[in-house]
Amino acid sequence: LSSLKGGYLSEAREKFARCLKAPVDRNQPNLGPPLLQEVVQHLETTAQPTQATSHGEDILASLRQLEDALSEVGPAERQEGPIQSSALHQECLYYLQTYGTHLALISFYMRHDCMKEALIFLLSKDCSDEAFLDGVLQPSLERGLFSKLRGIIEKLDPSLDRCSRYLIASCQFLQRRGLYHCLYQLQQFMMDHVRAAMTCIRFFTHGASSYLQLGEQQRWLVRAKEHLRTYLQEQQGRGSGRKKSMGNTFRKMMSSSDVSRHMNTIELQLEVTRFLHRCESASSKSSKTSTPSSGSTSLPTLFGGSPVKIEVACKVMLGGKNIEEGFGIAYRVIQDFQLEAQAVYVRAGHRLVRQRQYGAVRQLLKCVGESGTATKNDCDSLILNCVKVADKGPTDAKELESLILEIKTTETKIKAYLVCGKLRPAYLLAVKLEPGRAGPLVRDVLQAAEEAHDSVMQNICRQWLSEHNKTSVQRQARPKAR
Repeated sequence: LSSLKGGYLSEAREKFARCLKAPVDRNQPNLGPPLLQEVVQHLETTAQPTQATSHGEDILASLRQLEDALSEVGPAERQEGPIQSSALHQECLYYLQTYGTHLALISFYMRHDCMKEALIFLLSKDCSDEAFLDGVLQPSLERGLFSKLRGIIEKLDPSLDRCSRYLIASCQFLQRRGLYHCLYQLQQFMMDHVRAAMTCIRFFTHGASSYLQLGEQQRWLVRAKEHLRTYLQEQQGRGSGRKKSMGNTFRKMMSSSDVSRHMNTIELQLEVTRFLHRCESASSKSSKTSTPSSGSTSLPTLFGGSPVKIEVACKVMLGGKNIEEGFGIAYRVIQDFQLEAQAVYVRAGHRLVRQRQYGAVRQLLKCVGESGTATKNDCDSLILNCVKVADKGPTDAKELESLILEIKTTETKIKAYLVCGKLRPAYLLAVKLEPGRAGPLVRDVLQAAEEAHDSVMQNICRQWLSEHNKTSVQRQARPKAR
């Protein structure tokens, strides 16, 4: 090391050859032994080459070294360029190529703005993914050279086939680090339109807590749709084997039917977003406050699973000035994603009843009945579910009675009366039926009377059951007597 510091490069090489060894695996993810790093650092910052060979020149070299040590000017200030001379540059390359790892040499190139040389070396040696990530990608990101990196890669490898493994590793690295804007730039560069569309969808949903915010971010959905449209066009126009092999190496593939389905989802989400953005804007203007999200950690969108989609349909149904305004879009969500319609209607009905919006519940029943797919049992079941969660106090009694009267099926109407604790109307409806149907329902009324400690209704029910049991026994006995 003293020979190197004295500027005797050839002599230093001979001496270092005895104590430095080439690594067994040059792809190991480090910068080599500490001694090698010290040698390179010294050559980069402080060394002055000399051809001195005599004893006198050797003394002069030592004096120069002493003068440098006593000088107030630091190595960084003496440095005039990336390194002080091409001779020192070549000396660094000698040590790194002889004793260094791939990462050490790539890092040297990058430190001295030799990005093209770093990439040429990396591709020629088929270096590891880690060498690219640690040696090229991270320094490029830190120095704002990401665009330059993409440009050089495109010139060196226009098809991106040779760089594909590094590009895939880069995408995974950027995603792990949460650098999604850089990830999106790289996906566009790679012409990986399907993954770019997915990233756009993430930009659309990320961080939004209301549809007011989603409305401001809907441009990302438009971009996502454009990426998928471009992908479809490329698939349809892909005829040559070269393009096909390019597409199959690292770009995400998807069938045309799946792409079309995703495009339909995006289109419907855009419609949902515009509708709810308009509704929440009107609501915030009237209340002077923004509409908060409904208690969930993330805002429901059509990109979630079926339970989330059900929540979207419900949100749309309840979002307008009235039920009819949002029902059409909500119904399309139900149909397009084959959701359980009754689950959406019941969830919406529960929320309306809890807010005592009984007029809106009747509107919901009207829309459901006119949808063309609901049966009378569906409407009856919806009313029964609404009655179950309603407040049974005197304030809501008339509204609940009005809802129960709209039930078409007698059995369901009786259940609704029992839920409200109205035992007499339930009993009167039950006994109007023919005895075979009436018996089990009267027993239900009797059970409810026992739970309510209503002795009057208990006696009435028992008397009816007793009389009809006798009649039933007599009818069974007559054929035997014959």
